[in-house]
Parts: sequence; structure tokens; C-alpha cells
Amino acid sequence: MDPKNRLNEDERRVNLNISRVRSRKARLNESHVTLAHGAGGKASAALIEAVFYSAYDNPVLNQQGDSAVIPLAELVQAHGSSLAFSTDSYVVSPIIFPGGNIGELAINGTVNDLAVAGAQPKLISVGFILEEGLAITELREIVQSMREAAEKAGVHIVAGDTKVVPKGAGDKVYINTSGIGVIPPGRFSTPIQPGDRIIVSGPIADHGMAVMLARGDLAISAPIESDTQSVHGMTEALFANCNPRWMRDATRGGLATVMNELAKVTGFGVALEDVQIPVRDMTRAACDMLGIDPLYVANEGTFVAVVPEADVENALSVLPEGKVIGTVVEEPAAAVVLKTGFGGTRMVDMLVGDPLPRIC
Repeated sequence: MDPKNRLNEDERRVNLNISRVRSRKARLNESHVTLAHGAGGKASAALIEAVFYSAYDNPVLNQQGDSAVIPLAELVQAHGSSLAFSTDSYVVSPIIFPGGNIGELAINGTVNDLAVAGAQPKLISVGFILEEGLAITELREIVQSMREAAEKAGVHIVAGDTKVVPKGAGDKVYINTSGIGVIPPGRFSTPIQPGDRIIVSGPIADHGMAVMLARGDLAISAPIESDTQSVHGMTEALFANCNPRWMRDATRGGLATVMNELAKVTGFGVALEDVQIPVRDMTRAACDMLGIDPLYVANEGTFVAVVPEADVENALSVLPEGKVIGTVVEEPAAAVVLKTGFGGTRMVDMLVGDPLPRIC
């Protein structure tokens, strides 16, 4: 054989072997997260490919660049030119609790922040801080639940990051999510006015109580599940059926904090009706036993909306568990008052300090 041809044949074989090696999928052999998974080498690649890419597979993520590149015209389409951007971090303990887990919570939390801003959620990034020793099975469960939550909400996970910290330097897993949504024109186009009605989309305090009881250190057992869910479908239905003036999801600090934010931003008062605020019996009983006011307990699938009086019926028609819980009033200005079931009233202020365990 001509030496030149032999050289070309050898090069071809080498290139073929290189291509085969590069095309092999990384194998994840470990059962728990190790520091090597955060070192940026083969172990990192194996973890990312076997756990994250396999779960979140989509054309944008598969570019595997340092940034997700999305044509703006493709994102906005005919909806309008306003974008909503939100970011949040999740440090809940335990990471798996009745009704959900930290991964599902992270997706729903960011989707909901966008939805109550009037946006249609589109894209999400996820960042993981993993503690050395976290079971890969737990991580897979969290990642899979995030995929399912994203699919249910109609958003795409297009970028992410993974870091590993030594055992004892974290609490199994922390997650950061950031999201982008598109706001169609005309939403929240009319200002809040006295006489507007306040609607809550469903029962309050389930998430906070579910997480607190799941920790097992309160000597109380009750079948309470987190309300974590995407509210995007409900907010879109609300915009289609009426003209909401304002919305917020009642997460940390609960309904009381959200109502105080409303009073502060408008300068008007908020008058709530205690007997109209929905709390499930089991949740209320647990709150009573612990001496916790459900108004201050976190929710992760419940939002509050302000709508004109004329739109109340239309709003409630698309919120199966929705309730009118109060009214925007001129006095007392920039304050929240609650009319009790006994006919009296009391002020509802923001929490002072942090008397409740962290639950998100």
C-alpha cells in the first residue's frame, strides 16, 4: 500500500475513534452527589447530562452555550413588547414535603411571580447548589417534578447551573430560578379605586403548615398538603373574563403581608372580612394548636386580586375556590383592618421579626 494512502487510512481510523468517544453519553455511576460533581470535569458532565439534560431536553438548552439564545421576535410574537423578569431562591426544609418538593416549588414560584404581574410565562433558568452526599435518586425526583411543573405551566427550562458544596455547608439542595414572561398590552390599565373588591383564589395557609408539620419537631400530625401549583391558568382566565386592577401571590408573610403591601402602594385602606377568608378546617385547627395566625402563613398556589365591583361575578366564575374577602376603602388610609366574626375590628400589621420557621 502506498505509504501516503496508509497514512490517510490511519488518520481516518483515529478520527473515527475520536468521534465515537465524543458521541458516547456520559455515565453516572455514583449513587450520591460528590465534590467531583462540582469540579467541572467528567463527573460534572456525567451528572449534568444524565440528570438535567435528559430531563429538560429542548432545542435551546441543547445548544449548551454559556447563555440561552432566543430570537426576541420569536419570544414576543404578536403579544406586545413588554417583558416581565423575575428571580427567586428556594431553601425549604424538608426538601420533599406533603403535596410537593423544592423543585416543583421553585418552578411554580417563579411562574406565579410572572403570572400575577400580568405576564404569560415563557422561559425559566434553574441553578442548583447541591450538598455533597445528596442521594442521586432524590435529585432525580426533584428534577423530574420540575420538568412536569414546567410542562404543566407551559414554560421551557432553557438555561441552568450546578454547583456542589462540601457536606455540612448546605441543606441538601438550594435552587434558584429566574423567569421571563410576555405581558400583553392593556393589562392593569386602570388604577385601584375605593370600592374595588378583593378576591383570594383559594384557601390560605396550607403550604406553610404542611412544611412546618413535615419537619416532625412539632409533635403534631395532620393530613395537610402544600397548595403549590401554577396559578397561570387562573390568572389568564381572570384577564379573559374581567379587568383585574392588581394581583399578588401570597407567599412569605402570607395574606396579611400582601394586604399591607396593597395598602402601602395605593395609600388606601384595606377592610377584610374574617369569616370570608377561606381556611381548610384541618389547617385552621393546626394553626390554633400552634398559636399561629393563618393570615401570616405562606401559600404557594394562591393569589389575591383586586377587581372592580362590577367584575366580581365574572371573576368568581373562573376561580372555583375563589372568595371575596374584603374591600378597598378610603379610611383608614394605608392600613389593613379585619372585621372579626364577633363584630369587632382589629389592625392587621406586617410581621415583626421572624416568628415562623422558614418554609420557602
